[in-house]
Amino acid sequence: MAEEQQQRTDVGELGEFALIDHLTKNFETHNASTLLGIGDDAAVLESLGSQTVVSTDMLVEGVHFDLTYLPLKHLGYKSVVVNLSDIFAMNAEPTQITFSMALSNRFSVEALEELYDGVNLACQEYGVDLIGGDTTSSQSGLIISITAIGEVHESGYVGRDGAQENDLICVSGDLGGAYMGLLLMEREKKIFNENPAIQPDLEGNEYIMKRLMKPEARKDIITWLNEQKIQATSMMDISDGLSSELFHITTKSNVGCTIYEEKIPIHLDTKQMAMDLQMASVTAALNGGEDYELLFTIPQGDYEKITMSEEISVIGHITKAEDGRKLISNSGNEMPLEAQGWNPLKK
Repeated sequence: MAEEQQQRTDVGELGEFALIDHLTKNFETHNASTLLGIGDDAAVLESLGSQTVVSTDMLVEGVHFDLTYLPLKHLGYKSVVVNLSDIFAMNAEPTQITFSMALSNRFSVEALEELYDGVNLACQEYGVDLIGGDTTSSQSGLIISITAIGEVHESGYVGRDGAQENDLICVSGDLGGAYMGLLLMEREKKIFNENPAIQPDLEGNEYIMKRLMKPEARKDIITWLNEQKIQATSMMDISDGLSSELFHITTKSNVGCTIYEEKIPIHLDTKQMAMDLQMASVTAALNGGEDYELLFTIPQGDYEKITMSEEISVIGHITKAEDGRKLISNSGNEMPLEAQGWNPLKK
């Protein structure tokens, strides 16, 4: 028994991606149709000359969402969008999803209708078909699992492993808003639980609340890049924070990176909430997660093209692996970039 305890490793020590790598290190692909397996935003399969991407994600009540303040319709919409984001991050167009759930008996048919209304709205918005799924019981709340399927654009799929030295590092939209929305809702929830007579004060924070509760997958960015014939060398969506995603790309590509604090796009409402909470807004952008924006690298030769989009910011460049990962602060100080994004395996 003592020997067994000494060998025990807590899954939280590894983190989500290291755990997956550890558990699947001995798995080999056995089919020529499997072009890309475990380790990216989605798998890539080839059939009759075309490429299909497949991604699965799970959302667990109390870990990924809180129904105290997230309406079921918003949850249904968001659960689809976060999966479609993985498909877009592979330079693909989503076509179908399956939707499975485990639920406790506290959920009524009417409540589930509301959840599915959100799922249907997302399917309509992104033009995808719901083609199946499964339903079973749960002893502890609601668990949702979605598999998304998509078709790769003609220019080919984009993984995390193609970044090259001197490539430009780009992000879409703005970062940190979802995390600020989460901190706002958690603050108001705590106040309400302590004194139900005090109603939540959410006025003026509509933007960050929407970033948390109704994110959008960046289909428009993928469409624009393909129209401009800009070929990303690596790409992934920002679900766990900019710093963590940069670590994934640089590790898979065996490169380093330098990014600049002043270049990281942060919305004014995000900055205001960070100020109210007495924290640096760049911390939310680097470590917050759930923005579902796209992080990608492009060759320097495409710089002029990329500046034509108001929705894309160039925040740094790729360096040699031995140069490490660096953040240049607004004051010009150089500091190591640390991956402190959200880890779903740690409580």
